[in-house]
Amino acid sequence: MRPLVMTCGDPAGIGPEIALKARRILGAAVPFVWLGDPRHLPQGADWSPVVDMAAVLSVPPERLPVLIHDFPADATPGQPHPDNAPGIIAVIARAVALAKAGAVAGIVTCPINKAALKHGAGFAFPGHTEYLAALAGVPRVVMMLACESLRVVPATIHLPLRDVPEALTRDLLEDTLRITHAALRTDFGISAPRIAVAGLNPHAGEGGTMGREEIEVIAPVLAQLRAEGMLLTGPHSADTMFHAEMRARYDAAVAMYHDQALIPIKTIDFAGGVNITLGLPFIRSSPDHGTAYDIAGRGIADPSSLIAALRQAAAMARGRS
Repeated sequence: MRPLVMTCGDPAGIGPEIALKARRILGAAVPFVWLGDPRHLPQGADWSPVVDMAAVLSVPPERLPVLIHDFPADATPGQPHPDNAPGIIAVIARAVALAKAGAVAGIVTCPINKAALKHGAGFAFPGHTEYLAALAGVPRVVMMLACESLRVVPATIHLPLRDVPEALTRDLLEDTLRITHAALRTDFGISAPRIAVAGLNPHAGEGGTMGREEIEVIAPVLAQLRAEGMLLTGPHSADTMFHAEMRARYDAAVAMYHDQALIPIKTIDFAGGVNITLGLPFIRSSPDHGTAYDIAGRGIADPSSLIAALRQAAAMARGRS
């Protein structure tokens, strides 16, 4: 059994704290190794250094296995240090190298702060997802947010709302649906996935009176993929897609933009939501929250989403194997 690797994220955020809490709660039930600088762990943390992945499984369950990655500076909770930005980026790249080599079963990433990375290291990517795609050498990936009662995928992600209609092309939507469909089969064990697709405009455009994207972009793609055998419904009015009765009719929902996807899942299960990157040659999940600088170092951060991300990555690894 190969362990997961957990990247440290921004050491000034809550990542080190919730990593330690996750190990204390899960013990050896979900084996993982934390990749980072042990100086950044909370004071008094019980941890054990490892030099290879086989050693992770022999670390006592009450101790955090650590694959050491030296950083140039200490970490002050809530205050990102620009000198540490290159190390945060390097840890992600090192984790990807481990995954591509088959040394780990998947990657779980602790939160980063994109502004801090841009300031400290000229980070040129909109976020984790895009950087992982570049490291993996894949042209397009898909972000899925998942909790126990909902899986949702935004077709467009980190864009100003005014830019969404232009970005929402037939090719983009087709790729999003194909990647989502394949992942539901491969990673979630659903042989015939049912996918509900939202419209872009209120009331799904209301027959073209409130926008024509549903008619000119979304519906033609759905018709093409239905002809290939995919079980797709929509375009639906987004305001009626996420109540319990509707959610029971599909395995995943595809939304057209960031907030259309993230508002329902964060309303349904704010603490337990997981961010999953589909379309990579390796498994990647992460908690669905940020660095939380405002509470870092106070010992009150909730590890629920990170624990859910670990469990989700482990389940996906079992599915792939």
